[in-house]
Amino acid sequence: MGVGMRPELLLRRDTALLGQREAGSDPVRLQTQPKPQPGQPLLYSGTFDCFRKTLVKEGFQGLYRGMAAPIIGVTPMFAVCFFGFGLGKRLQQRTPDDVLTYPQLFAAGMLSGVFTTVIMAPGERIKCLLQIQAATGETKYKGSLDCAKQLYREAGIRGVYKGTVLTLMRDVPASGMYFMTYEGVSSKQILTRKGHSVSDLSAPKILFAGGLAGIFNWAVAIPPDVLKSRFQTAPAGKYPNGFRDVLKELIREEGIASLYKGFTAVMIRAFPANAACFLGFEVAMKFLNWVAPGL
Repeated sequence: MGVGMRPELLLRRDTALLGQREAGSDPVRLQTQPKPQPGQPLLYSGTFDCFRKTLVKEGFQGLYRGMAAPIIGVTPMFAVCFFGFGLGKRLQQRTPDDVLTYPQLFAAGMLSGVFTTVIMAPGERIKCLLQIQAATGETKYKGSLDCAKQLYREAGIRGVYKGTVLTLMRDVPASGMYFMTYEGVSSKQILTRKGHSVSDLSAPKILFAGGLAGIFNWAVAIPPDVLKSRFQTAPAGKYPNGFRDVLKELIREEGIASLYKGFTAVMIRAFPANAACFLGFEVAMKFLNWVAPGL
């Protein structure tokens, strides 16, 4: 990722990015499973138990339940994501060749998180509801489009965007950590040799930097993600004070550790998914620079 690249070029080029920071089955089922009655076991005892039961009950497609909405939004989401990051860098540079500090990279990444929330929030809401529906056996929504229609009919645009504040609380700091880690590891002489650029990195080094970025991204994102999933799947009116009520309920009933529900599932996914994401980005950039070097 060239430091001096104009944001408008990033917006046009980054639509070629095929990796997805949040692809695959989510830990939503673990994060939102109800507290069992006295003497009753948890619905899912852990990540692998959830995987096994989902596979047995719903088949392979159950692992990707509710993913239609996020997949539809992945291309515009990443275009906006990298555009926001490029814009955040440009706003802090006096010249295109200025090397940004870690705090400046973090700030630029945070801006990208603000931009992507507009696309992410409704997709996350729909995905969570469909995954919870599958786990409980109810059939209120026939699919992503039907879910969106019913949400809009019941509560208007506010119903579709329920959980936007929590999505911001998750994605703004997590995106800052995401881009700061990747740029910091791939450049700053950590993986890039003196006299070379990030574009010269080998595939294994890009995979390592991208995977590490995913790990640090989710280390920051998991607590607000747990709160978001709970809030977005709760019945209307259950949490009148928003995330504060969700946080109080979780801490009171399940302790501080409940904020890291789904940690194992997330971390298993984080490294390979994000390694592929950044490798796809760098390959796409090289290809586009080869096809249209003057773009």
